[in-house]
Amino acid sequence: MENKELSFEEALEQLDSIVKKLEEPDVPIEKAIKYYEKGMELSKICDKVLSNAEKKMTEILDENNQPTLFDLQEE
Repeated sequence: MENKELSFEEALEQLDSIVKKLEEPDVPIEKAIKYYEKGMELSKICDKVLSNAEKKMTEILDENNQPTLFDLQEE
């Protein structure tokens, strides 16, 4: 993995590129495994960023500047 931490957008872009490579019909199994492993690393980065964002979004301040839970469930 690179020395710098990837942003969500960079990780997602690389993940999209890997998916396209894996969809090619003539990918050697060795390369496919390496692509898959890298894709899983990128997926974990994206999941971590999204989980952190969701955690931040679930707390909002009420009128008294007190944290209150915010329900993100879809209707």
